[in-house]
Amino acid sequence: MNEKVFRDPVHNYVHVEHPIIYELINSKEFQRLRRIKQLGTSGYTFHGGEHSRFSHCLGAYEIARRIVSIFEEKYPEAWNSKESLLTMTAALLHDVGHGAYSHTFERLFDTDHEEMTRQIMTQEETEINRILAQVSPDFPDKVASVINHTYPNKQVVQLISSQIDVDRMDYLLRDSYFTGANYGQFDLTRILRVIRPVPNGIAFQKNGMHAVEDYVLSRYQMYMQVYFHPASRAMEVLLQKLLQRAKALYTINKDFFVRSSPHLIPFFEKSMSLSDYLALDDGVMNTYFQNWMTSSDKILSDLAQRFINRKVLKSIVFSEKNEPHLHILRKLVNQVGFEADYYTAIHRNFDLPYDVYHPNSDKPRTQIEILQTDGELAELSSLSPLVKSLAGTKHGDNRFYFPKEMLSQTGLFRDIHTQFLSYIYNETFIYGE
Repeated sequence: MNEKVFRDPVHNYVHVEHPIIYELINSKEFQRLRRIKQLGTSGYTFHGGEHSRFSHCLGAYEIARRIVSIFEEKYPEAWNSKESLLTMTAALLHDVGHGAYSHTFERLFDTDHEEMTRQIMTQEETEINRILAQVSPDFPDKVASVINHTYPNKQVVQLISSQIDVDRMDYLLRDSYFTGANYGQFDLTRILRVIRPVPNGIAFQKNGMHAVEDYVLSRYQMYMQVYFHPASRAMEVLLQKLLQRAKALYTINKDFFVRSSPHLIPFFEKSMSLSDYLALDDGVMNTYFQNWMTSSDKILSDLAQRFINRKVLKSIVFSEKNEPHLHILRKLVNQVGFEADYYTAIHRNFDLPYDVYHPNSDKPRTQIEILQTDGELAELSSLSPLVKSLAGTKHGDNRFYFPKEMLSQTGLFRDIHTQFLSYIYNETFIYGE
């Protein structure tokens, strides 16, 4: 086929040269990703962050396409060109199983986007499966095994999932661009120049180490400044509580949800199929939330209005030492008239920006390997003092969320309001000693 191109604000052009890739892009399961936001509730904080998982997957594919082209040209002795289509396909489809508001939804309804990705690839009912099977009967399972990290070629697996992979490289640049936060910018061109295949994975030439170092720091900054923003987390808490209330009400008022949100019924009933899962997207969910605004249940109606109209919850940071005292704040919220089970929440966000390989951990991470001039490999943090300072250390905080009304300067609950503020602004309570 003739080359197809997609104009892209991050990569300039996304080049599609293989007919299988083009068919996959045009499949209904992949087109669905246009209706799934990449950043979920972060778009309520960074108003430019309205981009989709569709554009991110195209971007991850484009980085993979560039890398395999470099490998085929420069390292034919170390890279098997027969792996190139598999790598590009896995990059394109790595997020195809993400659902509406996926991470929040997953926790409440016990779904797994990686498992759904594998089902989309391997179940015969999907367009994606039929397209993949055109390559070979076992190709759908091969692509799924890359996503599952069980494919035997570690070069392919690490390009798709490791501490520096095509997924992370694209979403850092893309999320940085669309949110307007420059923290996520790094020198992709330089990284592509120094990346190379090695017998058990991928590595980076020593003369490009600082570009890799900059990538790690950019990732750290994006998590601290964008992904862990308190307002985004407040909206995530609201969404969680809204769905939690709907789930609880379904058992006593099924007719309302049959009328207002029919595609959620299989999830309430715990009888969800793949087609049920694919019927949901962010737009469908938002329509349901708008329907719930008219509910006779005051809590469901109020939480829906808060989410749709971005009435964010407020929060305080607390230490683990003082967590047992949070029941006092919940009691105050109840006294004012808010049901604490639905209007308060503990939200924990911590990230490990970089970690050396620990083979005995539950989920061991791959190392970032730097190729020395003598041909030996060295782990990145052993060469970089900056990365060493991040290695093995978690960054983030614990937050207690509550209704903004608790901070009102007027109202009938002035005494409680004063008491509430005394707890919030008590330095010992918030930060510990």
